[in-house]
Amino acid sequence: MKTKIILVGGFLGAGKTTLLWEAASKLGQIGKQVGLITNDQASELVDTVFLEHTDTTVSEVNGSCFCCNFPGFTEAIKHITEKKAVDVIIAEPVGSCTDLSATILQPLKHKFAEKLSVAPLSVLVDPEQLADVLDARMSGLHMSAVYILRKQLEEADLIVINKTDLLSPEAVTTLKKRTAEEWPLAKVHAISAKNGEGLENWLNEVMQSSEAGTHLAEVDYDIYAEGEAALGWLNTTVKLQSQFANWDIFAENLLNALSQRFEALNAAVGHVKLLVKTDNGFVIGNITGPKNFLNIRGSAGEAKEAKMTLNARAQMEPDTLQAIILEEISKAGENDITADFLALKCLKPGRPNPTYRYDHIVG
Repeated sequence: MKTKIILVGGFLGAGKTTLLWEAASKLGQIGKQVGLITNDQASELVDTVFLEHTDTTVSEVNGSCFCCNFPGFTEAIKHITEKKAVDVIIAEPVGSCTDLSATILQPLKHKFAEKLSVAPLSVLVDPEQLADVLDARMSGLHMSAVYILRKQLEEADLIVINKTDLLSPEAVTTLKKRTAEEWPLAKVHAISAKNGEGLENWLNEVMQSSEAGTHLAEVDYDIYAEGEAALGWLNTTVKLQSQFANWDIFAENLLNALSQRFEALNAAVGHVKLLVKTDNGFVIGNITGPKNFLNIRGSAGEAKEAKMTLNARAQMEPDTLQAIILEEISKAGENDITADFLALKCLKPGRPNPTYRYDHIVG
């Protein structure tokens, strides 16, 4: 029995991690064993910490994207399948990654046909960013970052418009129609990963279809590299201590402060994610989209100690991003909270250099 592998690409802030969580939950409800793979340019990843709270096996590929570390990606698949028998593996590439059909799907079909059944490439997209791209607006992003977003949509087998809970039914219909006209090689789905609307239809398609990587995009790697390098990337894990703090309030205050700082600088945000965990539970929050939409859920409650993992992707130099993050973490505690940084990485991604890049479709 082959393991189904589902790649869910899409630009930063599209909602991929929420989709993985909900998809794993729904598949588990029908008796499927699921593994998840996360990916980032550095370790200390909020997505991994969050997804480890599911009943699934989670593996992380960090330090490079899947395409630039194909052996690391396949090792993550092996780690999951050797740990337990799984029916499905869902993998989430780096949000600024494209050219996945040529560098991931074709090699998987060529080298692992006996073990893996590769699902159609799904590309998740934020509806506001999608509308901006269709209207030839930049959505606040560097023009080379917009190039990446367009290339992600161009190579998709399935374009999945997320966050339909924020749109009227009429707006969803119009956006689906315009998307299908712009990218006619892809089938278009509209879902809300948050409330589950449309999720079952998408899941049925990726589980049943093996029409994966049906076309390739032409990608200019100079523009691609420039688009990734336009963003500063920061990952940190922090031990927080206080006499007694409400960590839900701390998390919300910190995200609001960061949103205001980025807005004041007119700096586009790919995403800011944080997860604060105590013995009582965890609170997870993020800032996404052109308008720095804030979403927060869960509860870490009140406690003397907490552990926070925070990831930020914003259009600025890494040194500037780090200074803002450190300053706002310090201010959020209002002198009552001490922060001990267990790990801190801030960087600008290097030029993509894929392990494989196929120039043809593998049958």
